[in-house]
Amino acid sequence: MFTAIADKYDLLNSVLSFGQDAAWRRFTAARCGRQADGLILDVATGTAELARHLARHNDRGRVVGVAFCADMLDKAKTRLSVSGNDKRIELVLGDALRLPFPDDSFNCVTIGFALRNVSSIEAAFGEMTRVVKPGGSVISLELTRPHSRLVRAVYYLYLFRIAPYIGGLISRRKEAYTYLPDSILEFPSPEQVVRIIEEAGLEKVETYRLTFGAATVHVGLKPAA
Repeated sequence: MFTAIADKYDLLNSVLSFGQDAAWRRFTAARCGRQADGLILDVATGTAELARHLARHNDRGRVVGVAFCADMLDKAKTRLSVSGNDKRIELVLGDALRLPFPDDSFNCVTIGFALRNVSSIEAAFGEMTRVVKPGGSVISLELTRPHSRLVRAVYYLYLFRIAPYIGGLISRRKEAYTYLPDSILEFPSPEQVVRIIEEAGLEKVETYRLTFGAATVHVGLKPAA
C-alpha cells in the first residue's frame, strides 16, 4: 500500500490535513529538544518529512531515519538531495519492531503517523525504549479522535466521506484512504497509549492534544541509569 502511494504521500498528507501536518511535525521536533552533537532516530520515517523537521530543529545533531518501505525511502533520498539535507540525515531500511541498532544508541527517538500501521504497538514502544539512551525521550505523533462530541461528528463526516474521495482521486488508490479512517477508529485512546508507554519502561509521560485532538503527541522519558 505504501509503495503504491509513495509519490503522492506527502501531497495528500498536506491536503487532507489542511496543512496542519507540517505544524504537528514542527511541534514534535521541538519536543525532542536541542540535541547538540546528539543522535536522533526517526522510526517509520517514510519520506523523511519528520526527519527533516528534526534536522532543522537540531542544527548540530544527526538524524537517522528507518523505514520498511524501500520506495518511500527512495522518495526520501531524492527530496533530501534536492533540499541539501542529505548529509545530515541517514536513511536505513529496517523494521520498527526489530530496530537494527544497539541498546542505548540515541538521545531521542520519534515516530510519526506510523503506530496505526504496526502489528504491535507494545513491541514498537519496547524497541524504541530499548534503543534510546537513559535520560532520553521517546516521542509519538499520531492521528487520533477529537475529544469534543461536536467536533468529532464533523470530523467523522470528513474522515469517512470526503477524505477517501479526495485521497482516491489524487492517488488513484482509494483503498489506501479507505483504510485511513478505520485505522484511526481502531487506534487506542491517548489514555490507553499512556499506559502502553509506561509498560514499555518509560516514565513522566506527557500528552499533547493538537487541533481539537485530531492529532496527539506523547512524550516519555527513559529512566536515567
